[in-house]
Amino acid sequence: MKQSIENQSFTRQKAIVLGASLGGLMTARVLSQHFKKVIIIEKDAVNLEPESRRGQLHTRHLHGLLPAGFQTMSRYFPDLKQALVDNGAEVLDFADTMVWRTHGGYRKSFNMNLSSVMMSRPLLEHLVRERVLALPNVELLDKTSVKSLLKTLDNQSVIGVSVETKGSDTPTELTADLVVDVTGRSSRSPQWIEEMGFGKPTVSEVKVNVGYATRVFKRRLDDPLSKKWILSTPQAPEETRFGGAFPMEGDRWIMSIGGWHGDSAPLEESAFMAFVKSLQMPELFEIANANEAMSEIYEYKFPSSLRRHYEKMTRFPKGYLVLGDAVSSFNPTYGQGMTSASLQAEELDKLLTESVAVEKLATIFFKRAAKIIDIPWQLAVGEDFRYPETQGPKPAGIDIINKYVSRVHRATLTDEVVCEAFLKVMSLLKSPTSLFHPRIFWRVMRA
Repeated sequence: MKQSIENQSFTRQKAIVLGASLGGLMTARVLSQHFKKVIIIEKDAVNLEPESRRGQLHTRHLHGLLPAGFQTMSRYFPDLKQALVDNGAEVLDFADTMVWRTHGGYRKSFNMNLSSVMMSRPLLEHLVRERVLALPNVELLDKTSVKSLLKTLDNQSVIGVSVETKGSDTPTELTADLVVDVTGRSSRSPQWIEEMGFGKPTVSEVKVNVGYATRVFKRRLDDPLSKKWILSTPQAPEETRFGGAFPMEGDRWIMSIGGWHGDSAPLEESAFMAFVKSLQMPELFEIANANEAMSEIYEYKFPSSLRRHYEKMTRFPKGYLVLGDAVSSFNPTYGQGMTSASLQAEELDKLLTESVAVEKLATIFFKRAAKIIDIPWQLAVGEDFRYPETQGPKPAGIDIINKYVSRVHRATLTDEVVCEAFLKVMSLLKSPTSLFHPRIFWRVMRA
């Protein structure tokens, strides 16, 4: 998949990517290997430095890049790991540096030989953006809004977009062989394709009413915890609160605390500290209590996980795709979004490498993307339905599965083999069915 861009002969001419967040950047990187020209369109101003843009409020909060996502990004950007380290990020063994309290104890830590990276979301996005924009056939148009899709007269194909740049009242038409919508949860694709006569995708929505608050603290490098990632997750349904603190660049901690179904963390300082203390995880309280605060307290609300089932549509416009959070946005407490988008972009790369015609891409891509999305969706929704307040389409048999998974959680506190199997599933490296393998099943039942 890693190909030289220069001196490459392209049979496809131009692609347009809507959205310059991480999913859009990964998509542009993939398309740069298959199209002579790739244009990224972003409504916000994009500065050449790490930042949380106006349309990216969630980037101020704690983000986890799962090992599967880190591996995928590293294949497309071989120097990314070193660039992260050079900018102060921590690349750690995923299991050996884990301090994870759940179900009345701490998950077993051990050397797993699996790298995980701890950094702020703005730094990661900046380093990826820097590499994508250095490609000779990729261009970014920021401060540019998409007004509509350009269509053929028969409304069967998308052939570009009409855009308007900030400060100009005159729309510009940009044509392309392929347009990919990676604009996130607020995607207008359902409306656009309905206007073209294709109908809307069916939607699965699972209401979780998650809210959390985030603060950045100074990190002392002489602290034994300074190169650990720390997490407290609830034993549902009895507990609803969670918290986490990850080391990041600039010798800082980023801490997010919150809960399900309205049990949100407060923004007032003393109440924030009381919430941290209520988690009964001394490591988190020590970080918040013993270190200098370096930011205000930021709030984030997430009402529901949302999945648009494009794979179930019988007809779809040619020359058009939807990817990332624009297809499925997960409960962010599970840290799956960046990894899911990266895996979807990689799947698009495979299809284009197989020389699938642009006009046939949608049917095949959405079915393959659905298989990628199925796993994080099942993991997130399964956990969310431990709470009776969760509303939405409940997977068949999930209560029985959750009883077994509760035993898995408890077994991870003492059994290294079960803990490794669980972490590989959580990291999107293995299917959830692997937890039912006889070797794991019997260890879980004995634990």
